[in-house]
Amino acid sequence: MGEERAYDIVLFGATGFTGGLTADYLARHAPDGLRWALAGRNPARLAAVRDRLADIDPALAELPLLTADVTDPESLRLVAESARVVATTVGPYVHHGEPLVAACARAGTDYLDITGEPEFVDTMYVRHHAEAVRTGARLVHACGFDSIPHDVGVWFTLKHLPAGAPVSVDGYVRAGGRFSAGTYHSALTAFSRTAQAGRAARERRAVEPRPQGRRVRGGPGRVGRVRELDMWAVPLPTVDPQVVRRSAVARPEYGPDFRYRHHAAVKRLPTVLLGAAGLGGVLGLVKLPPTRRWLLGRLASGDGPSARQRAKSWFTVRFVGSGGGRTVLTEVAGGDPGYDETSKMLAESALCLALDDGLPTTSGQVTPVAAMGDALLRRLTDAGLTFRLLKG
Repeated sequence: MGEERAYDIVLFGATGFTGGLTADYLARHAPDGLRWALAGRNPARLAAVRDRLADIDPALAELPLLTADVTDPESLRLVAESARVVATTVGPYVHHGEPLVAACARAGTDYLDITGEPEFVDTMYVRHHAEAVRTGARLVHACGFDSIPHDVGVWFTLKHLPAGAPVSVDGYVRAGGRFSAGTYHSALTAFSRTAQAGRAARERRAVEPRPQGRRVRGGPGRVGRVRELDMWAVPLPTVDPQVVRRSAVARPEYGPDFRYRHHAAVKRLPTVLLGAAGLGGVLGLVKLPPTRRWLLGRLASGDGPSARQRAKSWFTVRFVGSGGGRTVLTEVAGGDPGYDETSKMLAESALCLALDDGLPTTSGQVTPVAAMGDALLRRLTDAGLTFRLLKG
């Protein structure tokens, strides 16, 4: 990206709930001199967001507003060509995300989102990775609760294990609070598109290079008691383990033989069984258009809990890592995962790509760790997320 761009960061989707929180975070934490703008399809609603931001920082009364719509490729081209980094909260991404990815890949513009949709991530790799490599763009998906705590948490865990040895890591997630409306809609969309997701995964495997001279494995987690946590674990079918494994493919620090498995952690076994039964019921219902529409209507996209409700929410992800004759227990912890911490992670990722020196040299579709590594770990720690070694 040799030419000068008008903006360091453009935030697309700031009129939505999570997008608005991301704008608030940037208003409070962006350094002086950051050149940023808001983009969206409704100028009046964008202006209302800017008025709110001006209450935080009066200097933002003149924050630039860019009108753009995912159905208007020319408007997206202008946004992409004006920015060094574009961060978007407009989902479900499988329906609304590709035009902006394509525009950024063509323009050589770094792209960030908060998707947790494996089908979207795989399809974007097949369609736009090569173009992004050509232009130097970094396309970084899953920069919210999906999947930064898990991706950066495993990276942190590796720092406490001997280098150069085979490594095995198991992640265990717990959270309290309401997940976001965007996550709810994206999850239901993903559940209704399992066939399409499987096809996208196969298409990606057919073209994605394998690691040379190293082995990176996944495999299903296991239902069982976890001695280190004194809790029950159940495999968690999210995008997170895929992101972790792709970081391991990209970076040799993960060692010659790396394995990661992903779980939810619960205190009581009946909770596991009820949760599995409930998920099975939802998987059946979302296949049917009438019940899918009803389920989508239960939580309106763009809505979210109050600040007081969010203040009561929390998450922890614990990792049991083994390698080189050593076993460690680490933890990543924070506040409200679906909204406050997701907006923080997205904003700090955008600031990292736009401002930080010494980032890994990479391009194409890459993971948060592959694109930002230690710089992002430092930013998240400074921003209040907890990364700590509990044992080992």
